[in-house]
Amino acid sequence: MSTEDAHDDHGHHLPAVEDWPRGFGEASWWPFITALGAGGIYLGAALFIVASGQDSTISPALAPAALVGSVAVFLVGLYGWLYHAFVSAFWSREASETSGKALRWGMIAFLGSEVATFGGGFAYYFFIRTGAWPPQSLPHLLGSLVVVNTLLLIASSVTLHWAHVALRNGNRRNFLIGLVATLVLGVIFIGGQVLEYYEFIVHSQFTVTSGIFGSAFYGLTGLHGLHVSLGAVLLGIVFVRSLAGQYSAERHVSVTTVSMYWHFVDAVWIFLVVVLYAGAQLGA
Repeated sequence: MSTEDAHDDHGHHLPAVEDWPRGFGEASWWPFITALGAGGIYLGAALFIVASGQDSTISPALAPAALVGSVAVFLVGLYGWLYHAFVSAFWSREASETSGKALRWGMIAFLGSEVATFGGGFAYYFFIRTGAWPPQSLPHLLGSLVVVNTLLLIASSVTLHWAHVALRNGNRRNFLIGLVATLVLGVIFIGGQVLEYYEFIVHSQFTVTSGIFGSAFYGLTGLHGLHVSLGAVLLGIVFVRSLAGQYSAERHVSVTTVSMYWHFVDAVWIFLVVVLYAGAQLGA
């Protein structure tokens, strides 16, 4: 990108104002900022576990501070990344099926990496599951709350698919209704998971430090909750863009990719309920 082109970008060019590194095309710092925030979230979780241990020298206030700061950095980086990649020059770009396919394949590749990420957590659970079971006293996992939460998340996939079909058919009103319904259901799901954590921690004294199953349970469900939260942020961005009229029957690639991500997260949750919630109760 030339200096002249950068200044013609309506002031929306920072922090990538020139090619860096040289010879590799236009580069942006936003993915690095996003990755820094994501890494900080894992660091905050690790600090929380360490600070909860006996004779820990780490201040208990350090972990929440690291988590809040990291989430803020992650969301700012995500906003900048998506805005500069898709929104700032939206009206100057033509609809391109080639670039649309590239973005869809990019999302498929990303979801492949997510399978590996969740696979590591499930491998740990399957490993501890082969030993004496249960490893410690387990709370009642399959309560009404997890059932309702599961139904809500499945319903959100249905409403998002309905909204996507409506957009492809040129029905903007139904698209917006389905999108809002999906976002509301996703937020309620996140609230339900927070409530479930509260019930487990306060009433059942079941925490992330409650033995090997506690670490597996909160590691996998927390990782999934983080993905649902990210999906809600993405849906919110899609909703704001839809209000600006940036989607049509011919231009809906980002709706497609966000839908792929949301359906993947829903499928992972169903697997979690079957394996982690129901599976843990077997033999207990």
